[in-house]
Amino acid sequence: MERHGLRSYLVGFALAVILTAIPFALVAMHALPPSRLVIVIAVAAILQVLVHLRFFLHLDLTTTPRENLLAVAFTAILLFIMVGGSLWIMVDLHSRMSL
Repeated sequence: MERHGLRSYLVGFALAVILTAIPFALVAMHALPPSRLVIVIAVAAILQVLVHLRFFLHLDLTTTPRENLLAVAFTAILLFIMVGGSLWIMVDLHSRMSL
């Protein structure tokens, strides 16, 4: 069997589905107060990123650390640009709409 076989992808898929279903279920059932719900969603999102890095992108400690660092740095820059840019646009639109 190859190094990153079907089992690895299925485990990653199952974890990703579980980490997606938990916040959806909590929101649908109104199980937690909004402040705690945001925390659970944020933790599930971070775990989701780690699952994707490990099981789908195969980034772990056995490969070259420099390659991992470059991949994670590039991902962090892209996320910063996308999330930061989206927040910047939304704040600007909010300030323009409230005039």
